[in-house]
Amino acid sequence: MISNTLQNNDCIFCHTLIEQKNIVLINNYCFVIYDGFPVSEGHCLIIPKRHFGSFFEATKKELNSIHDLLKIMQRTLSAEDRDIDGFNIGVNSGQSAGQTVMHLHVHLIPRRTGDIENPKGGVRGVIPAKMKY
Repeated sequence: MISNTLQNNDCIFCHTLIEQKNIVLINNYCFVIYDGFPVSEGHCLIIPKRHFGSFFEATKKELNSIHDLLKIMQRTLSAEDRDIDGFNIGVNSGQSAGQTVMHLHVHLIPRRTGDIENPKGGVRGVIPAKMKY
């Protein structure tokens, strides 16, 4: 487990799901795992080692670490699967925004042409009536 730097015994990311064998990539402040309920093949989560809930609580070092891992995973996934031609990057911050695990995690979701009928609006689809404009 990574739990040396994590702090919450009730957090699924701190203690239940994260075993060393599940970690795809790691740096000083964050690590990457594949999502247990993927939206698309290759969907992964970038998770800070420190336990905190909101994106807005992240330090600059943590944000830089997240950014570095996002870029590495984007390149890795794109090289492994030539059908990937886009990505959604998402953060749910707060229950009203759909956050269910109160430990910051950033979704990197590979997209492929034709995976949905009309992708226009992208992340605006979190409120379906507002997706099309």
